[in-house]
Amino acid sequence: MTGAPAATRRPTAPDGLVVVDKPAGLTSHDVVARMRRIAGTRKVGHAGTLDPMATGVLVIGIGRATRLLTYVVGADKEYEATIRLGVATTTDDAEGETVAVVDASGVTRAVVDGAVRDLTGPIEQVPSSVSAIKVDGKRAYARVRDGEDVRLAARPVTVFRFDVAAVRLGAVAGVRVVDVDVTVVCSSGTYVRALARDLGAALGVGGHLTALRRTRVGGYTLAGARTLDELADVADDVPIDVLSLADAARAIFPVRELTADEETALSYGKRIARGPLTSDGPVAAIAADGTLVALLEDRGAQAAPVLVFAPA
Repeated sequence: MTGAPAATRRPTAPDGLVVVDKPAGLTSHDVVARMRRIAGTRKVGHAGTLDPMATGVLVIGIGRATRLLTYVVGADKEYEATIRLGVATTTDDAEGETVAVVDASGVTRAVVDGAVRDLTGPIEQVPSSVSAIKVDGKRAYARVRDGEDVRLAARPVTVFRFDVAAVRLGAVAGVRVVDVDVTVVCSSGTYVRALARDLGAALGVGGHLTALRRTRVGGYTLAGARTLDELADVADDVPIDVLSLADAARAIFPVRELTADEETALSYGKRIARGPLTSDGPVAAIAADGTLVALLEDRGAQAAPVLVFAPA
């Protein structure tokens, strides 16, 4: 008796990054699970969690590119968001329960602009109590779910831009509210929903995030992003296209072009002479054939490999 045909396994994708335009309703882990099937490998990870309600740029690493994700996570990020003033929620976003509704009809564009300026630049931000930050080894959101009163410590972040695009009047249950469309460019670790909460608190009416779309992570933008459906819509016997290790590195690191001798030395994990570039972080060392050999950091008169990708 002939059984059902075995499911076709997609060929394993090459090592590299994929910029996914995450849809609403999925967690970042959901996207990774989908990408494992699409990429034909379990060696898949993501850089920078997006909440289920958020959409936009989620950088996915495949194969050896997962080693780059630590650096991608630390890159600055850009968002388009809508903040509702006059309504506060338990989670500081639209997924939480409403805890207060206040008439915000007295909030003008001028006072919004003033409060936004105070939240721009280096600030001390208290993350939302339902964030993924660990408290004594347990996620804060899990502690809140278990009924604990979680209070997280403020930490330094930088809001490089906090631009107001539009201010619109609306109503919730007959109470006037104000929706504020904003663009935020911020350092890693900044919570946009905490900015929404703090903007509402500063204006005395409460606030929460109703929409969030990440448009950029470092050098990776929506222009280079694909949806999960687009990624899955290729022939079963064809691996998906990825951003190569070298192109992925070029998007977030300064680049040093290598000589043949330098390439050989680095492939064995050896140090090479310090180059002309000065950088506070790693430099991508690229071979003459365009492949990524290693990430380098300056150490005195030499440059030391911190990650080696080329085989010895």
